[in-house]
This record gives sequence, structure tokens and C-alpha cells, in this order.
Amino acid sequence: MTPRENLLRVLRFDHPAYVPTGIPAHYVSYNGSNHQSLDGTGGDGSPAGSHWTDIWGVGWHKELEGVMGMPEANPLADITRCYDYPYPDPYDPRINGPLRQAPLDFDRQSLFLMGGHRDTLFEQAYMLVGMQNLFIAFHEEPEAVHYLLSRITDFHLGIAAQYVEMGIEWAGMGDDLGQQQSLLFSRKTLEEFFTPQYRRLLGFYKERGVCINFHSCGQIHDIAGLFMDLGIDVLNPVQATANDLPLLRARTLGRMTLCGAVPSHILMEGPAERIRAEVQDKIRLLGREGGYICAPDQGLPFPEAHIQAFAEAVEACGRYPV
Repeated sequence: MTPRENLLRVLRFDHPAYVPTGIPAHYVSYNGSNHQSLDGTGGDGSPAGSHWTDIWGVGWHKELEGVMGMPEANPLADITRCYDYPYPDPYDPRINGPLRQAPLDFDRQSLFLMGGHRDTLFEQAYMLVGMQNLFIAFHEEPEAVHYLLSRITDFHLGIAAQYVEMGIEWAGMGDDLGQQQSLLFSRKTLEEFFTPQYRRLLGFYKERGVCINFHSCGQIHDIAGLFMDLGIDVLNPVQATANDLPLLRARTLGRMTLCGAVPSHILMEGPAERIRAEVQDKIRLLGREGGYICAPDQGLPFPEAHIQAFAEAVEACGRYPV
């Protein structure tokens, strides 16, 4: 069974051969998806100490090596400027150039083709406006927030159309909607401002048979139903310290695959025996019937020995029946 076929069985809760550790995919992306400038410089791979401006006009500063930068200048801090702001054009050759030049000679029997929409909606909005300013604007400038979110979604729909033309089978997207103990904002705010735009973008993909891998950190078990209603196929990273994992599994069993749930601090600290025990526990809790991709609940620069211990644990504990 190829990794591709096994993943399809995982999604269907249909007797996969083993628990995977990710979506087997060949990835394509546009310039700016990792916070680069229009000329391709800057971005997450920049050296520590770098400053740059991304394709949206957000100013960035990367302080630490191995850690992504953080926004330091929000061009729409006054959100009322959103109506005449120069938004990026998804068909700008400086943005879609990497898509037109992307090599597509990969093993299609084993891998899917996946395109990414990082910082899809909420995160892109707060990077442009500033988080505190955006939260105030929900109440004081709701029309401007709606307009801004619509324009951000327009950009992603332009990228999505190009991805579909390339033949992608998976779309990766996401926004960190949760904090440690709750959503970052009310369910009412989520449904009023964000859900309609998510429906536009995810609906475009679902109508074309594209699977959705959606990322959200924090406590999100209470909106699992919304994620499934939107058509999300895989939810990651299922942060173990923030979510009621048995509750989340009960709500999504047979309907949505969960990815993650192995606490990052355990992979960082070790030892190997502890990592193996945690992997075994999460596979038994979340993956007995399929529908689980075993992975850390955060991406960090883990010690190489611990990465190896994790891989060996999934290999040993993740063969069905578990």
C-alpha cells in the first residue's frame, strides 16, 4: 500500500495499514506564503537580526535563529485605510512566479500535490492591523473588518484558482483561533466575521474535490463541528495541553482526521522511553479506527535523537490493529 493510499484510508476510517506522521505530499507555494518580500528576500528563512517588508506591506523582524520573525509594523493600524489600501495581486508575476516555475515531476502514485495558504484570514488580518487594533475594530469598525477580510479572501481565491489549474489535491491553510483555555475571541465574532469568508475559500476547493488540511493552535474542541461543517478533512496540530482530546475524538470520529497531539515539550525533553509511551498513548486514544496522523503538536527544533525516537515509536506502535 502506497503512502497515498494509506492516507486515503486514514481519512475514510477504513482500515489503514499504519498510522502516518504527515500527509505524503509534494508542496508548491507562492512567493510571500512564508512572509517574503515581493522580490523574494526576507521571510522565515532570514538570518537572525533581519528586518523586511512582506508582500502585504507588513514589517517584520526576526530576532532569533530557528524561530520565525514577528510583525513589527502594521500598515493598517488605522483600519479605516483598508478601503484604498494597495492589496497584493495574486497574479503578479513576482508573487505567482514560483507557481509557474514549480517542478511537478514527483511520484504521483505515492504523493499528493499540495498548495499552501499560510496565515489565511485571521492571522493575515491581525498582521496588517495589529491584534489589539483588530479586536477593537470588531466593535468599533465592523464594516471595515468585513471589507478587509473579504479582500484578503479575494487574494487567496486568486491563488486557489491557480493551484487548482496546477492540479493540487490538497490545500493547506489555517489560523490560530485558540489560546490555552478558550478561543481567542467569542464564537459570535468567529461566525460573524470569519466563517462567511472561510466558506468562500473552502467551498471553492470542496466543489473541486480538493482536500483541506487546516491548522489552528490552542483550544478549539468546542468548534470541531464548525470545522467539519466547513469541510475540513484534517485538523492540526490538536494541541494536547489545550484540548480535551477524548471529547475532540468523540465529536470527530468517522468525520474528520486529527493530526498532532504529541506534546512538543515531551519531544524536546525526552527521554526516548517517555516519547514512546506518549506516542503509544495517543495512537490508542485517537487512532484505533483510523482518522489519526501522529505528529508533534508544535514544530520546534527538536534534538535529532528525539526525532528518531519519535519515528521509531510510531513505526512500532502504529501498525493496525493498534
